[in-house]
Amino acid sequence: MLGVPVLALVISPVTAAGVLLPVYVLSDAFGLYAYRRGFDRRVLAILVPGMVAGVAVGWATARIVPEAAVTALVGAIGLIFALSLLLRRKVSSTPRRAKVAPGLFWGVLTGFTSFVSHSGAPPYQVYVLPLGLGKMAFAATGTVAFAILNAVKLLPYWHLGQLSPANLQVAVVLMPVVAVSVFVGVRLVHWLPEAVFFRVVTWALLAVSLKLLWDGL
Repeated sequence: MLGVPVLALVISPVTAAGVLLPVYVLSDAFGLYAYRRGFDRRVLAILVPGMVAGVAVGWATARIVPEAAVTALVGAIGLIFALSLLLRRKVSSTPRRAKVAPGLFWGVLTGFTSFVSHSGAPPYQVYVLPLGLGKMAFAATGTVAFAILNAVKLLPYWHLGQLSPANLQVAVVLMPVVAVSVFVGVRLVHWLPEAVFFRVVTWALLAVSLKLLWDGL
């Protein structure tokens, strides 16, 4: 979530997105191995078609949609949802059945915003967090969903010239750090209590949403 906003402090957001996509694809490979069990198949079956459609919309409109508008929208959605979770007196942890229509809607928004600025996490979490998945199922499902999404984005990114040799050289330098960081993250998910885990996720969503909203405005 923080990758593009942090890099955008020193380089253009478009360049940042091009640099990070190969890095994400590599981290996805390690993540798929680490979380090869425990993901929610129904959630994926609902979200992935919407995500792919969202990438298609992003590709088709890449030349005409202002990136700032999309960034602000993502920030606003994430901010509202994070505040609703933090201000609610009691957050239900009872598992809910994933519904198709909302999943397709949020899947499209996830794919579109992820294509534009790798900021698909807030709309994804708006749909998935209320489902009451356990922390391992939440982490595993997100890993698989975004691995598929990032793989789908490779072709349009190449077509738009964002996978340049210069960007790929930077990505290669970052890859060893990525490989280690994935497994550090897996250990943290196992170690953190479930309530703390989701509290950290919510505060991280709030922080990155504020940054995205500020950047967009």
